Amino acid sequence: MTDRTTLLSLSRRRLLLSAAAVTATALVATAGLSPALAADSPKDGGDITFLIDSLGDTWIPNNSAISSFQGHVWGHVTDKLLYVDAEGKVSPWLVEKWEQNDNATEFTLHLKSGVTFSDGEPLDAKAVVANLDIWYAGRKNEGINPIGLFPKTYDRAEAIDASTVKVFFQKPTLGFIPTLGYHGSILISPKSIAQPASAQADLYKTAGSGPYVVESWKEGDHVTLTKRKDYNWGPAAVGHTGPAFLDTITYKLVSEPSLRVASVQSGQADVAYNASPQELKSLKDERFTVATPRYLGFVNGWAVNTKHAPYDDVKVRQALQAGINRQEIIDTVYTPDWHLATSFIQSNVPGATDQSALLAYDPAKAQKLLDEAGWVKGANGIRARDGKELVLTIHSNPYLATSKSVDELIAQQLGKLGWKVVIRAYDVVTYGEKIRFGGAAVPTYEVTRSFIDAGTVAGILTNANNGENWFALDDRDTKINDLRDKISGAGSFDERSPLLDDLQKYVLDQGYFIPRTQIVQRIYVQSPTLKGEVYNGVAYASYYTAFIAD
Repeated sequence: MTDRTTLLSLSRRRLLLSAAAVTATALVATAGLSPALAADSPKDGGDITFLIDSLGDTWIPNNSAISSFQGHVWGHVTDKLLYVDAEGKVSPWLVEKWEQNDNATEFTLHLKSGVTFSDGEPLDAKAVVANLDIWYAGRKNEGINPIGLFPKTYDRAEAIDASTVKVFFQKPTLGFIPTLGYHGSILISPKSIAQPASAQADLYKTAGSGPYVVESWKEGDHVTLTKRKDYNWGPAAVGHTGPAFLDTITYKLVSEPSLRVASVQSGQADVAYNASPQELKSLKDERFTVATPRYLGFVNGWAVNTKHAPYDDVKVRQALQAGINRQEIIDTVYTPDWHLATSFIQSNVPGATDQSALLAYDPAKAQKLLDEAGWVKGANGIRARDGKELVLTIHSNPYLATSKSVDELIAQQLGKLGWKVVIRAYDVVTYGEKIRFGGAAVPTYEVTRSFIDAGTVAGILTNANNGENWFALDDRDTKINDLRDKISGAGSFDERSPLLDDLQKYVLDQGYFIPRTQIVQRIYVQSPTLKGEVYNGVAYASYYTAFIAD
């Protein structure tokens, strides 16, 4: 475990909290806002340390699963074509303006001039085409993946001139523009794209156009970023476009939550990620900045493997849906910052609809469904059928600090209905290899997934066009496939909205997705002397606009 002396040595400048700082008025950050920019005058200089809880599998930019560590680093080393705020609003960034045809099959992007990657290459139309192509296709044989949420209807992109790109789709693709602000849609230089996967996995060798570059990194330990003094193309939506104010940002891996928080409390670090929800009130009372932004995406819940008995039976899945007391989860594990799930999509996502009736806690209904499905309670309280017990194996999500506590509470709830619940925990690497995105032996796997546009959801859930086939349905469910095709082919939002509502009703009613809570996956505890950070549409904190106040 990293001790505090090591943490002190990571930063060129540590600000110990004085009594005045502790009693100062707290800035309680809210998603998508940077009120400190208006309240205080930003000033150049300073170094901060951000303590984070886990690593990802690889630094290859095109990666189907980006960890929080990687997402925060890429958010400072790279830029995006468009900016998406916490409410899903899209605004210009490196694309200054765009047009689309009437049926959303052709888009023209007009690029900001003078933008360069850190290796000196221009971020021009040819560079954008190279990125669009790799986002769509990847190079799977090399371990370079497509972006999971990039539209599968992509046909091609053409550089019309140095600052204009025309993008063509095989079918209407309303979600293309918002997806350009997704956290996976990061722009890297054509030289970096051309490198083999082994070179792309070396963080020093990947050039972005962002406000920071990699100064040092040690796998499994830290990444230190230093600012680009020539940066001058930040998104106007955050109120600043020139070079960053902070000199360096160090992301440091510290696995123990209490140590992360204690280091911020003592002034030895500036930001602690993923604190316990139960600590937040006392930290606010101590005048630390606390932020719990919700991201745009799926709620926290389980995708159910419909090929895994007994979850191939709709009545068992529906019993599982009705047998979870979601209000008790919030009351016991979380705080008022968390909200009840009303669909399998977060309620702040444009296109989400309220399906609360399908998620009501109804243990009598769950018991009746299990009885009808032939599962009979034995003397030990466990249900069985044909000599086999009703078992649910839950794999706690190591990316989410509260996952195991939620799993334990759900195990108690389902145990009263006759389930035998087994909880297993793996580290991040093993979880990624064995559990993430399911597998033949996994009845449910926990989803904490962001996206920008709800129209991309149906394609992820099914196996169409290399979709992720979350519920192992393949082509067995013609209704969900029909909804998928109609949603992806919708030429207007008016046409698409009722289809999205139908999809949400159907997926929940069939018990394909079992919501637990709306997700506040990203919890930030921050020194009150650090101000001006911004939270984007996937709830990542950007310190591009941040500064250290006197």
